[in-house]
Amino acid sequence: MAGHLGRLSAGPCWRALARGGCGELRAWSQRCAAGRICRPPGTAGTEHSRGLAHGPSSGGGSRPGAGLATALAGLAGLATAAFGHVQRAEMVPKSSGVRSPSPERPQEDDLTRRCSCFMALPVTDLGELRKRPGDMKTKMELLILETQAQVCQALAQVDGGASFSVDRWERKEGGGGISCVLQDGRVFEKAGVSISVVHGNLSEEAAKQMRSRGKVLKTKDGKLPFSAMGVSSVIHPKNPHAPTIHFNYRYFEVEEADGTKQWWFGGGCDLTPTYLNQEDAVHFHRTLKEACDRHGPDLYPKFKKWCDDYFFITHRGERRGIGGIFFDDLDSPSKEEVFRFVQSCAQAVVPSYIPLVKKHCDDSFTPQEKLWQQLRRGRYVEFNLLYDRGTKFGLFTPGSRIESILMSLPLTARWEYMHSPSENSKEAEILEVLRHPRDWVH
Repeated sequence: MAGHLGRLSAGPCWRALARGGCGELRAWSQRCAAGRICRPPGTAGTEHSRGLAHGPSSGGGSRPGAGLATALAGLAGLATAAFGHVQRAEMVPKSSGVRSPSPERPQEDDLTRRCSCFMALPVTDLGELRKRPGDMKTKMELLILETQAQVCQALAQVDGGASFSVDRWERKEGGGGISCVLQDGRVFEKAGVSISVVHGNLSEEAAKQMRSRGKVLKTKDGKLPFSAMGVSSVIHPKNPHAPTIHFNYRYFEVEEADGTKQWWFGGGCDLTPTYLNQEDAVHFHRTLKEACDRHGPDLYPKFKKWCDDYFFITHRGERRGIGGIFFDDLDSPSKEEVFRFVQSCAQAVVPSYIPLVKKHCDDSFTPQEKLWQQLRRGRYVEFNLLYDRGTKFGLFTPGSRIESILMSLPLTARWEYMHSPSENSKEAEILEVLRHPRDWVH
């Protein structure tokens, strides 16, 4: 397996991960090279919060205009406005090799060990991260890097045939990102897992979008400094019986003229099967519900409905998939409590999805079933290009890195004139669910 990951210029820690199983990622530290620690997202214990809430302008369903946190998924995530030229990333460049434990620099050693398990070094300079270990921007950047590494490791283990290419890009206005893509593998046709950490001044268009959602912001000389970061992924398997998944988790900060900072989190995770498998749907939704329930019993039903409403293809009268969770503008009860909720959601990605792929990746299928997969992917493309706020924001942002914005699209898709599945067919069954969402956990 290590050979399949050779293009990563991987350090010993990643090579050790490649040899391990993908089912129990918490055992990473035992599989890493001696003296290295690979920590999964959310190493701090999960606590019950008093309940999470989003800003006053938020609500279930698709809202008019591109909301800031979601629209700037165009800057923070897979469907992001990624900027600058691309360069090949290395796991641990020689200039910053892992040092032996030293009592004089315990913090440096701890951060370096964590970085050795990432797909590439953090976007933010390590010296800056060490200066602000408790800052939310530092904690979120490390979380999205750890999530990216965990998901890529799990996907590579399942595929067993293709390797991830890792591109590190820079944004001249500030920040950059790391895009990891696997194409034409044994199991996956295309799998992309991207992180971005960007900062600068919001455009006037973005500021207007924020104000349209009820945010009151004071600019200084027409400028509004911001920081945004996130991880986002879309995974398209080859087998029509293995579902597609999308997830995105992001954090946003805006600094007003008087120095006041507004912050919020957003994200979600949703499943798009070609054919309905009730057992798979229940497993996926229960896993997400368990992650939400640790932080409040009302979160899953609220965010499940929001997801069903958001991923609606209006001109088709159907959802993109069978849903999951979706949320935006989460800014209470406290920054730490919302962060722990996002950690739980990020940790749920691998256990909610990987068992489904392993279950179906070698299923037999007919040419008709493959054709139906291609037609459903056409619907996926329609939603992403016509309705997804992050994608649209990125495409209309000058200087955007189009390759990162469109990384969510499948390699292949199909459109047929006036195609309609036969009555009582398996194809008609999934369409009924897409038109009338179900409760999968009760």
